[in-house]
Amino acid sequence: MNTLDGFTGSIGHTPLIRIRSLSVATGCEILGKAEFLNPGGSVKDRAALWMVREHEKSGALRAGGTVVEGTAGNTGIGLAHVCNERGYPCVIYMPDNQSPEKVEILKTLGAEVRVVATVPYKDPMNYQKQAGRHAESLENAVWANQFDNVANRLAHYESTAPEIWEQTRGGVDAFTCSVGTGGTLAGVSRYLKEKSRDIRIVLADPHGSALYNWVTTGEAVMTPGPSITEGIGNSRVTDNLAGTEIDDAVQVPDQPMVSMVYEMLRGEGWFFGSSTGINLCAAVQVAESLGPGHTIVTVLADAGHKYQSSLFNRGFLAERGLSPD
Repeated sequence: MNTLDGFTGSIGHTPLIRIRSLSVATGCEILGKAEFLNPGGSVKDRAALWMVREHEKSGALRAGGTVVEGTAGNTGIGLAHVCNERGYPCVIYMPDNQSPEKVEILKTLGAEVRVVATVPYKDPMNYQKQAGRHAESLENAVWANQFDNVANRLAHYESTAPEIWEQTRGGVDAFTCSVGTGGTLAGVSRYLKEKSRDIRIVLADPHGSALYNWVTTGEAVMTPGPSITEGIGNSRVTDNLAGTEIDDAVQVPDQPMVSMVYEMLRGEGWFFGSSTGINLCAAVQVAESLGPGHTIVTVLADAGHKYQSSLFNRGFLAERGLSPD
C-alpha cells in the first residue's frame, strides 16, 4: 500500500506546477512549488514540523509541553496542526495588522490566540518578544522562534530543496521567493548551491522591507511602504537568513502583485495569497533577465481564502489606491 502516516507524514512532497501563461509569455519554464497543498495549507507546515521535532530531540519539549510562537498566521496554523497531532497546547501571539481570517482559523484549531499591537521588532512589546517571554514563564514550554531557530531553514534544506532538484531533474536555473523568516530561501539556497554554483538565488521583497537593500547594497535599510502583503518582508536579517548566498534581489510593488493574483484567478483558475503574487512577479523578472530557455522555480506559498477581507476585498484595495482591474 502507498499511504502517508498521519498529518505530519503528509507534509511535503508537493507537486511542481508549470504556470502556463507566465511560461508562454517569457519563453522560460516558470514552475511553482505547490506549498498550498501541504495539509495545513501553506509552506510553513514544513518549518512547524521541523521546529517541534528538533525541540523534541533536544529534550526541551516533553510530553504535555506547550509550544508558544509569534507569527503572522501561517506558521501558527502549521504549529497548531502539529501540536494537535502530538498532544501539545499551543499559544500564538499575532500582530493586529493581520487578516481576521487567520485568527479565526487558529481559534478553530484550538490554539490560544493573543492579538497584540503591531510595533517594531526593537520594541519589547513586539509580538515575537512577547511570545518568547511567555514561553520562559511556563514550565515545560518552548518558544518556536521561527525567525532565529535554524530548524526552520533545515526543513527546506532537507525537504523542499531536494524535492525541487529531483522534480526538475537538476534542470533548475534560478530559484526566487519572498522572505519573512528567511527559512525557505536560506534552506533552498544552501542545498541548490551545493548541487550547482550556477543556480541563481534571487530574493523577492515587497515595499516596506529592508531586505532588498540588504542584498543589493549590504545595508538593511527600510524602503518606503507599507505593503498589504502579510508575513513577508523584514526590518532585520534573521539568524535563518544570515550567511545565505543570494545572487540578487527584486522588489515588487503592491499593484503588480494584486494584478498578478487576479490574473492567476481569472485566467488560470488559481486562488493564491499575496506572497505568492510577489513570488510570481519576481519569477517573471528573473525570467526576463535570464532570457528564454531557462527554468525558474518559485513558491506557491498559500491559497487566497485567508485574505478575503483584504486582498480579495475591493473596498480594502480601493482605500489603498489598488485595483484588481
